[in-house]
Amino acid sequence: RIIKAVVKSFKYFFGLRFEVKGLENFEVEGPAIIVSNHQSILDMMGLMEVLPDGCVQVGKKELMYAGSVGLIIYLGGVIFINRKSTSSAKMVMAEVAKTMVAENVKVWVYPEGTRNCTGDLLPFKKGAFHLAVQAQVPVIPVVYSSFTSFYNPKKKLFKSGKIKVEVLPPIETKGLTAGDVSDLTDRCFCLMRETLFRLSGRPA
Repeated sequence: RIIKAVVKSFKYFFGLRFEVKGLENFEVEGPAIIVSNHQSILDMMGLMEVLPDGCVQVGKKELMYAGSVGLIIYLGGVIFINRKSTSSAKMVMAEVAKTMVAENVKVWVYPEGTRNCTGDLLPFKKGAFHLAVQAQVPVIPVVYSSFTSFYNPKKKLFKSGKIKVEVLPPIETKGLTAGDVSDLTDRCFCLMRETLFRLSGRPA
C-alpha cells in the first residue's frame, strides 16, 4: 500500500490522467487471475490506479536486477519466474496455484510476456490461463488504452496524456480442463484486443 501511494503520485509529475471503469468487476468471491496488456513502465502507474487489495504480480526473474525498480517490485511481493526454464516456470506456477487458493489472493499476469508499445497486442502465452484452469478460478481481463499518441521511446516522444483503463467482467473457468486452455486464451485475447482498439479510438 505504501508503494501504491508513492507510485500513484508520479502521474502528477508526468502529466498523466487516468480514466478508470469497471472496478466493480474485481469484487469476486475468492482468488482470481488478472490479465492485462503491457506497454511500458507507465503501466506501473496505471496498475496502482486499479490494483485490488490482496493481489500479487508475476514477473520475469530478470526484473529482480533492475536497480531501484527491481527493489520496489521485490518489496511489492512480485512472484518471479524464469522464462528461460520451462520446468522452473511450470513449478512456480503450480506453487502459485496452491498459494492463491490457500491464501485467497489474486494474481496479476501480463500474458504477452514482454512490453509492447505497438498499439496492438502480441500473441498471448498460455501460462496464466493454465493457472486459472488448474486453480478453477475466474480470469479478469484489464485493458489499458494505447500510449502511442503521447509516449514513444523510439521517436523520443513523451508528453502529457490520458490513459483509459477498463476492468472487464470475470470469465469463469469452473469445469474447464487443460484441453480448454487454448480456447480460453483465444477468447480472452479477442475480447481484450477489441477493447484496446475501442479505448484507443481506432477501428477494430
